[in-house]
Amino acid sequence: ALQKAKILRNSLIGGATGLLLFLFLLWNRYRMKVRTNQELEAKNKIIEAEKARSEALLLNILPRQTAEELKATGKAAARKYDSVTVLFTDFVAFTQIAEQTQPEELVAELDECFRAFDDIISRFNIEKIKTIGDAYMCAGGLPEKNDTHPEDVVRAALEMRDFMTHFAEKQRANGRPEFKIRLGIHTGPVVAGVVGSKKFVYDIWGDAVNLAARMEQSGVPGKVNISRHTFELVRGKFRTEYRGKIEAKNKGPVEMYFIENQPVD
Repeated sequence: ALQKAKILRNSLIGGATGLLLFLFLLWNRYRMKVRTNQELEAKNKIIEAEKARSEALLLNILPRQTAEELKATGKAAARKYDSVTVLFTDFVAFTQIAEQTQPEELVAELDECFRAFDDIISRFNIEKIKTIGDAYMCAGGLPEKNDTHPEDVVRAALEMRDFMTHFAEKQRANGRPEFKIRLGIHTGPVVAGVVGSKKFVYDIWGDAVNLAARMEQSGVPGKVNISRHTFELVRGKFRTEYRGKIEAKNKGPVEMYFIENQPVD
């Protein structure tokens, strides 16, 4: 009887030990699985964050529709727009200012102006196209078409002009050179798209772009100069001053108007 009891006790101890070992192995396996899942989840979060950052950077360069098309096919088809309002700005005598200013200070001041312009056009649903040196180019009515782009772009241009007025006051107070701005607007058909395979840039082409540039070049510092066609589209919404036919480079005499934000009588 004593021998049987001893065998039974050893069997129970062995069984309990085996069970504990089995439970330990299960727990250890569960712990490793949890840790692996946590590590995988952390890695997935990092991947998603990087993906979101890359997406944001891409959308900061290209319109969403164009970016999606590029990601899907590797290229984006050009699109024709029958009516787009193009705005050019340029700082008067910028080359002379640059020669008298430390590069770091000049870039900081230019950055302050262009960041303000970016904020303004964002509120008016206008697409920034590019900056070329001290020139700033944007357009309303694309990539999503709308009917309000002539008025939107004019209002944005007037806000840009007003910002530069305040900026000039601050520059004078700080003994810094003033930035005097010309702004030109024209409305017409353009083709928009991305060309090439390196450093993608969304751009627009057409005679409307050239004429908008001529509006800026033929303008006066502190004034928004618009073409006859843009004037017709915003007639009655702003106070305007007819300038007559002004000679524009490679265009001949072109009808132009100064436009202001005061209410029409």
